Amino acid sequence: MNVLIVGLGSIAQKHINALRKISTAISFFALRSSTKAVKVDGVSDIYDISVIPSLSIDFAIISNPTAFHKQAVSALIPFKIPLFIEKPVFDRLEVAELLQEIKKNNIITYVACNLRFLGCLVFLKEFLKGKRINEVNSYCGSYLPDWRPEKDFRTVYSANKEMGGGVHIDLIHEIDYLYWLFNAPVDVFVTKSNRSSLNISAVDYANYILSYPQYHVSVVLNYYRRDPKRSLEVLLESGTVYVDLLQNTVTFQNEIIYSSDKSVLDTYEDQLTFFTEEILKNNAKFNTIDEAFEVLKLCITND
Repeated sequence: MNVLIVGLGSIAQKHINALRKISTAISFFALRSSTKAVKVDGVSDIYDISVIPSLSIDFAIISNPTAFHKQAVSALIPFKIPLFIEKPVFDRLEVAELLQEIKKNNIITYVACNLRFLGCLVFLKEFLKGKRINEVNSYCGSYLPDWRPEKDFRTVYSANKEMGGGVHIDLIHEIDYLYWLFNAPVDVFVTKSNRSSLNISAVDYANYILSYPQYHVSVVLNYYRRDPKRSLEVLLESGTVYVDLLQNTVTFQNEIIYSSDKSVLDTYEDQLTFFTEEILKNNAKFNTIDEAFEVLKLCITND
């Protein structure tokens, strides 16, 4: 299998490592914009997109900064290779023509929202079937400077609005898994700000209310919480379900009903196994670019 990488950063390295666990018979090629770019072991650099047909690429991973996803996708459409696109799919909504081109050329797409493969959420999706929901609360807060301690956090895309950063799209996972669990809301209300002590240009706080016919979903996201927390609370008619995404556990009425030793890091391998086995081989439709675009519209409401 031959895989093209567009954007050879830290997230691309996670995907490469996951693929190497799945198979040792994979060759990696990185489309680089400069001959001065840092070399990565086991990855061959290419500098001209026109050589792609000669490489027999099986699929491309688009993992460059979000602001450049549209350009990368557009450039790869003529080659009609499947696209594995890192979340968020885009940083803007003005992509109607591009979506039409993808459909016209029958391009296979998947947008990488790996929390859909986290055991506690997979369990919850089944557990909630047929149950009456009264309220849902989702929370994700962590400290941006701790994400990449070796770098000045002010220089990374997450902190910079002009690079497509912001907690509301950087942590699109929360809106995505809620969309996956509960489908599309009938209405969305949102508050966003960047008033914290981080002093960054991008949004560092977002609060969403997703309205459904029988209940509301509250979502709080931030970049400035020192003690990380990632949780989901579902208030049922019969009791309260609490999901700890960091511990990969589900509790119902204070009793643990699901736990796993696997962590979020394991979902990268599970996700790529599903992509290569079900999407590439069996043409399964799962979080396509069209579905991811619907989630994006929810995330950047009022931008």
